[in-house]
Order: sequence, then C-alpha cells, then structure tokens
Amino acid sequence: MEIGLRIYEANGAKIVEANGDIELHNAPRLREELKAICEIKHVCCVIDMSKVPFIDSTGVGVLVGALKRAREHGGTLTLACPQPRVRRVFEITGLLKALPIFDSLDEATGACRLDYTKSNA
Repeated sequence: MEIGLRIYEANGAKIVEANGDIELHNAPRLREELKAICEIKHVCCVIDMSKVPFIDSTGVGVLVGALKRAREHGGTLTLACPQPRVRRVFEITGLLKALPIFDSLDEATGACRLDYTKSNA
C-alpha cells in the first residue's frame, strides 16, 4: 500500500501529514521527504500521524533518523496524534524519551516552536 504524504507549513512549522501504514515498502519515500526537510537549518518539523494505523521497525528507524538529522541542523522533530496502536510501538521501544509525541497537531507545533526558542536563546 502506498503512503500518502502531504507537506505544508503552518504555525511556523513544516508539517508532514502521513496517510497509511509506515512500513518497509513505503518507508524510503518518507525517508527522502524527511531528509530534505530535516536538513533545513533550525527546522520545526511535525509529523501528523493521525491517519497512520501501523508502523513497523523500518518506519520507526526512518523517524529516528529524521530526528537525528533535524537535531544536527539545530531543528526539532515531533509527532502528532498517533493512534494508540502506533503510540504503543514508541512506548515499547522506549523512544518516548527521545521523540516527543503529542495528542494534537497544535500541541506538537507549539512544543516544536518552544524547543526552538529555548535552543536559540
């Protein structure tokens, strides 16, 4: 199944809205999109996962790589609205400490901007 990606800007953040499973077969497309975004200096990137019913280890690896890339360029990356099943993957792997997850897109963009403001103060 192909993943749908919509990329736009809102509230000072780059939003990547994913629609579909994030797994082995479509993770490369997401990786390429996130690579381009996360290499922007001081980017505030939010991945809207409200329409992602499933993520596998390849998908998790893509998100962790994007987080690392964003941080290397002085930016931030957060996740918004993951479904309980998807959130559980991040809980089990212990990634909640490294990868900020929020219940709403507004919370995620707000936290992303707050992190950016703190790091550039």
